[in-house]
Amino acid sequence: MKTGLRITAFAAALAGAFGTAYGVGQAFDPVVAERPRTHEDRHPSGAAESERGGSAAHAPGGLQISEGGYTLDLDTPTVTAGESAELRFTVRDADGRAVGEYRREHDKELHLIVASRDLVTYRHLHPERTPDGTWSTPVDLPRAGGYRVFADFTPDRPGAENLTLGADLAASGPYSPRELPRSSATARVDGYDVKLTGTLTPGRASELRLTVSRDGEPVTDLQPYLGAYGHLVALRAGDLAYLHVHPEGEPGDGTTRPGPHVSFTATAPSSGSYRLFLDFKHDGVVRTAAFTVETGQAVAEEAGPTSPEPAESAGHSDDGHGH
Repeated sequence: MKTGLRITAFAAALAGAFGTAYGVGQAFDPVVAERPRTHEDRHPSGAAESERGGSAAHAPGGLQISEGGYTLDLDTPTVTAGESAELRFTVRDADGRAVGEYRREHDKELHLIVASRDLVTYRHLHPERTPDGTWSTPVDLPRAGGYRVFADFTPDRPGAENLTLGADLAASGPYSPRELPRSSATARVDGYDVKLTGTLTPGRASELRLTVSRDGEPVTDLQPYLGAYGHLVALRAGDLAYLHVHPEGEPGDGTTRPGPHVSFTATAPSSGSYRLFLDFKHDGVVRTAAFTVETGQAVAEEAGPTSPEPAESAGHSDDGHGH
């Protein structure tokens, strides 16, 4: 597999368009879906797509639930916060049929990301597909509120291109909004320290370097994960515009070292605050380090000690699911 650099960028719908209402139980109302989905929601016509903002072919990836003749049909639009649930969905073609064949990219047929609107909770999941085309994966979201589900895939059909579709997910329960974690150059997760250096620049490619250490010693034996030594997702605060970035090089290419440094080249679509999530694998477990970054501001190693609010994302072993 040729890894190289791969960037998929897309903007999610604004929070105001998110079809859920929030409140608090006791003093709050539970988070519930605003209305049931109709057939038009699941399989919008071309006319309906035009009314929502023009041709799907020219819309940013992930901004809509349908694009290029494919639709993300989320069978589980609501879950209960703090309880394990089965997240189920199907990718359908223009005729409403479930897509059953995909091209493998970065070791997977489909990549699934779930992130909370406040960018505190993050899940990179690896769902499994049944013969009828239904995807499913366990998910346990710790807090009530609004979430965005991102499906990144390429149908194995002539002329098909990579797509990233997005759908909204509500976790019911007592809801209390949280602020974006403060900017910090170092994140700590499960005894590992990850330092971030570089500048995220609007409209221009720039290098971000992440260095992994444990107990003060550099980690030089990172393990391959999704065809690379690191997997980076960046989400823009406010609308969850999404950058999916893989590092240059790949394990076994003769030049890429297994740590302690993992470098990425990324381009921010605009100025603002971004939340970065680095997945890395060591000792058979995938862990996630999270950072808040402001565009145009260099992130220096000597900046603040550790991120005061790490991502709510637990590590996992290779059991076929996410974390």
